[in-house]
Amino acid sequence: METQAEKAADFARLHERGCFVIPNPWDRGTARLLAGLGFRALTTTSAGYARSLGVSDYQAGRDHVLVHVRDLVTATDLPLAADLENGFGHAPEDCAETIRLGAEAGLVGGSIEDATGDERVIYEIAEAADRIRAAAEAAKGLPFKFMLVARCENYLHGRADLVDTIARLQAYQEAGADVLYAPGISTAEEIGEICRSVDRPVNVLGGIGKKPLSVCELAELGVRRVSLGSWLHSAAMTAFVNAAQDESFGYIAELIGGRQMDQWMKEGAG
Repeated sequence: METQAEKAADFARLHERGCFVIPNPWDRGTARLLAGLGFRALTTTSAGYARSLGVSDYQAGRDHVLVHVRDLVTATDLPLAADLENGFGHAPEDCAETIRLGAEAGLVGGSIEDATGDERVIYEIAEAADRIRAAAEAAKGLPFKFMLVARCENYLHGRADLVDTIARLQAYQEAGADVLYAPGISTAEEIGEICRSVDRPVNVLGGIGKKPLSVCELAELGVRRVSLGSWLHSAAMTAFVNAAQDESFGYIAELIGGRQMDQWMKEGAG
């Protein structure tokens, strides 16, 4: 097994080699399946994990999320990053503490978003940048490279304002973020404009828009990282619900065999 510092170095190098897909498992089994399929790094899904506990997104809480992280870190030998929501608190110190605790749990990367979780919806840009600055300082104090992702949540909350989104991402870059992410951005024009407007690797949520862009198309626009958010969990749960309601059992003929899944999990365990 690689050390945390070795995983961190591997993870940082992935961002320098072009565009890669970083999928989002929600438990040990899905982490090992993804590792067995050949992915090079993993990141958590806040929505997928929360729903696996029987609660809605953002309701798991930091303590549960850290337990989840510790579990996934030991599931495979891949670098693990995490969706750390809004840092689990409004104060910059909350964001810094979440980064430190996440690193102690085994993470080599994590995201802090600018959605408040309350009636304000999105933090004012100066406050949001201060939160990223505190998280970046905590990350820089670690004995290894921690890839801090700053997320602008405008488009996920009905604020399709590209100018403000870019201004926020630029402010987060100046505050010390290593990766920039605006989930919900979908068009080639918008994604290209973001990539041209910042000097950090850009993460994109794959599969968005009427005609989702492929990984190759995103790479051509300058994207360095493509995450899948809660899509894999939603796909699995959609299949689960449809199968549970299928009284003809027609879905069984299309199933991946248990032996194949066991083989992938064995390979993914390292």
